[in-house]
Amino acid sequence: MTTAIIHHPIYLQHDTGPGHPETSSRYKAVIESLQNDADLWEGLLKIEAESASRNAIEKCHTAQHFETVENAVKENIGYLDADTIVSPHSFDAALYAAGGACRAIDAVMKGDVNNAFVPVRPPGHHATHTRPMGFCLFNNVAVAARYAQEKYEEIERVAIVDWDVHHGNGTQDIFYEDSSVFFFSMHQYPWYPSTGSSGETGSDQGRGFTKNLPVRASTKASEQRSMFDAALEDMNKNFRPDLIIISAGFDAHLTDPLGQLLLEDTDYIEMTKAVRQWADEVCGGRIISCMEGGYNLQTLGETVRRHVEALS
Repeated sequence: MTTAIIHHPIYLQHDTGPGHPETSSRYKAVIESLQNDADLWEGLLKIEAESASRNAIEKCHTAQHFETVENAVKENIGYLDADTIVSPHSFDAALYAAGGACRAIDAVMKGDVNNAFVPVRPPGHHATHTRPMGFCLFNNVAVAARYAQEKYEEIERVAIVDWDVHHGNGTQDIFYEDSSVFFFSMHQYPWYPSTGSSGETGSDQGRGFTKNLPVRASTKASEQRSMFDAALEDMNKNFRPDLIIISAGFDAHLTDPLGQLLLEDTDYIEMTKAVRQWADEVCGGRIISCMEGGYNLQTLGETVRRHVEALS
């Protein structure tokens, strides 16, 4: 088998309340779309997620951050900020989201599959070293990157490719001074969270290991794709990862209510293939893809299905 899907029913139990765009229906839409493609579903290795340890979380987040999320759930606080809501099962869901990404690392590193897709909830790329924000509690891809580096000797360098419509400010924050993790974000700019200019390139030992590709609203999809391909080519000249992680947001889709970019399913297919080709060339095809945004319930499932099909 080429591709694993990491799943868990706890992802349905993170309840953000009525009207919130980051809803459990997103997970349902993705799983149902994958299952409706019988051949694709049959070819996926199904793996149940496990909970991340506190130690794994604190490789990327402070103890205070961990306790803020834990206590907010215990005390039924409800809101961590205006956008970031917790409910009785949110802490466990967040641990299983980060743990699911780590379980994907294990599946790839043990040779069970070449790559893996993790339709996690809650998403993670806005969670910084010190605070949850923007629907995100723990930074799933960051935790997975550190987990891979800590557990597997052959993983020294990790590339994170973030194509969510929003800048992955949390991931950037965690690795901004780190030369072992190259963070690349392509996102609408200016847009929430108002970070991700092209001048943000890292600092200290990490200078040159952050690459931001800000894209103006309503940019033609073909132009955005060309920019993405050029950025990957540039990265390949300067960084040879041992593992590639995709922060797979699907809210740059032209139908998404939270973005103003114009990508279509065919663009996600081609971007996936481009990352897969890079992975085949430099790291034996090792990719894990973690879901971030994507909020149109009529289109999300099919877009994700085609992303997973391109991985497979």
